[in-house]
Amino acid sequence: MIPKVFKEVIDLGDGREISIETGKLAKQAHGSVVVQSGKCMMLCTVVSNYKQSDVDFLPLTVDYREKFAAAGRYPGGFFKREARPSDGEVLTMRLVDRVLRPLFPKDYHAETQVMIQLMSHDENVMPDAMAGLAASAAIQLSDFPFECPISEARVARVNGEFIINPTRTQLAESDIDMMIGASADSVMMVEGEMDEISEEEMADAIKFAHEAIKAQCAAQVRLAEAFGKKETREYEPEREDADLEKKVYDMAYDKVYAIAKAGSAKHERSASFAEIKDEIKATFSEEELEDFGDLVSKYYRKAEKSAIRNLTLDEGLRLDGRQTNEIRPIWCEIDYLPSTHGSSIFTRGETQALATVTLGTSRDANKIDMPSHEGEENFYLHYNFPPFCTGEARPLRGTSRREVGHGNLAQRGLKGMIPDDCPYTVRIVSEVLESNGSSSMATVCAGTMALMDAGVQMIRPVSGIAMGLISDAESGKYAVLSDILGDEDHLGDMDFKVTGTDAGITACQMDIKVKGLSYEILVNALQQARDGRLHILSKLTDTIAQPNADVKEHAPTMVTRRIPNEFIGALIGPGGKVIQEMQKETETTIVINEDPVTEEGIVEILGVGKAGIDAVLAKIDSLLFKPEKGSIYEVKVVKMLDFGAVVEYTEAPGNEVLLHISELAWERTDNVTDVVKMGEVLDVKYFGVDPKTRKEKVSRKAILPKPEGYVARPPRDDKRSGGRDNRRDDRKPREDRKPREDKS
Repeated sequence: MIPKVFKEVIDLGDGREISIETGKLAKQAHGSVVVQSGKCMMLCTVVSNYKQSDVDFLPLTVDYREKFAAAGRYPGGFFKREARPSDGEVLTMRLVDRVLRPLFPKDYHAETQVMIQLMSHDENVMPDAMAGLAASAAIQLSDFPFECPISEARVARVNGEFIINPTRTQLAESDIDMMIGASADSVMMVEGEMDEISEEEMADAIKFAHEAIKAQCAAQVRLAEAFGKKETREYEPEREDADLEKKVYDMAYDKVYAIAKAGSAKHERSASFAEIKDEIKATFSEEELEDFGDLVSKYYRKAEKSAIRNLTLDEGLRLDGRQTNEIRPIWCEIDYLPSTHGSSIFTRGETQALATVTLGTSRDANKIDMPSHEGEENFYLHYNFPPFCTGEARPLRGTSRREVGHGNLAQRGLKGMIPDDCPYTVRIVSEVLESNGSSSMATVCAGTMALMDAGVQMIRPVSGIAMGLISDAESGKYAVLSDILGDEDHLGDMDFKVTGTDAGITACQMDIKVKGLSYEILVNALQQARDGRLHILSKLTDTIAQPNADVKEHAPTMVTRRIPNEFIGALIGPGGKVIQEMQKETETTIVINEDPVTEEGIVEILGVGKAGIDAVLAKIDSLLFKPEKGSIYEVKVVKMLDFGAVVEYTEAPGNEVLLHISELAWERTDNVTDVVKMGEVLDVKYFGVDPKTRKEKVSRKAILPKPEGYVARPPRDDKRSGGRDNRRDDRKPREDRKPREDKS
């Protein structure tokens, strides 16, 4: 039976549209949709167990995968099957998860999976911009308890005009690349990179994207109504006890408020809060704690959060005693590690990052091999967050999604300040050694100093700051917090991270937990963030004011030369013999790439010390050396032969030519050694390619005076010169010859 299909279409303008379709595929899932734009198609399915899990959080898994078949390709490498997700896929998963998770009820703990698969790729459509729309649309068709539809959209700005969901080509020309996640009423998530834009420009971009998202949310509502919106499932809510909540609140609030107001350090404060919690639990019997001990812990956390928020709103004080706009003490150091190409330490309060820089060739670029995008990154950053940085011992299970996301944010904040003519591939590694509030922004600051320490000529230094917001809708009070602590990250209504130079914003990441946040508050928060960024930036430039003029002595120097394509083969040699021997002799790394635009070869020479690089450059100069006809050159005898001497141009070592015995002197020469010796340096005249021998011709005698009385030999006539036609005329007629023996 042909299935009944339901479909909604969203107009993006410029002849582009997005369709949402259901009823044809994956009907056993609790909700499924196919979202299509152009030839790009993605399938999203959602499933949630009907039984609550025995955990105190929502076990939500968002999985986004790109199938290589979608682009008509095979997976790279030996294993021809899609395996672990790429960093690009992980980043898309995080973008979707951050918008979906807050809209489930806090007491909904059923195992829930959202699976998004790219099934068909269109090179003019970037699929990650539609992943949030697909996830929300599938949930709207399910019976999940979910607050309202959401969507995500990418916004770019080309020539001053905003564009929704641009192509990759348009994005390359844009000065803004932002992903916005929102419901019809509220912006919930912002992430992206910019070319040093202002706070007002960033707010305008968010507003523009939000208008497009409203239309996408409306389309989901229409689709759900046409399909037949299911009744929201019933689930067993968490147990509540109003009397117990009031009792715990009364016992905890004042004590927590006093501890928070004291402004103690992290571990001391945590120990004090734990002591208060233990004192409250001690008032209950073992039987009572076994019955409702989890509720006591839950209500204590609510009381603690309320006390800390009120302290900030009412008195403008924070957990560690700072004012709302105050930055923690900062100290910095560069050149800490003696063997790295660049290094730095950035410490802000109880957060510390150690960054290293490594310089390499294009061969060291980070290869991106996704069905939706292939390319290379010549600047990339890796972020490591080991458990000891928070005083914990936990299993190491590879790179986490959090590490991928925070590293990507720091990379986006810095990469715009790497000049286009930087000859190196640059890798930054940030090791977070302590963490209590925004180690990703500490990574940006440490990365900036390490780059300058390594001699990378940054356009401008970059700093980063993490901000928070606490607001009260009833009173209208709000407080913007500069340089938030880890504890403040969880209790606020918004947390956002901003990186930038003194000229503007380069990247941001924002999660908004309160509905209907006004753009006025948002801009005020961004302005306060700018003040904090500039304060931190001054600490960086006090440590290192500008990039070092040169790389370190033990770091490699990169020199780039361009050569015509026809010389690439000669430089590489048969089977790579020439280039391999050259690298071994000069202790350099040589990489050759072809520029399809100029049809030239780009030779990258990476080496420590000047001698090896100069030797490679000399070899290239020798290879490219082209003598001019009629010019005189100095040569050196490098080989003696019976019929002449092999000479080498002194200005192009390795470039050799035969000096024939007849061109040594005007007098008759019987032995080459009578005129020249091995290693002798002399001058010769270049005559170009001899039309008879088709070889290059040089002459020593041409620049010597003719001996007195010298008479040139007369040219031989055609018969004596052995012309083929004359020889044939002298032969006997064929019939007079002796017949050949028949060997058959």
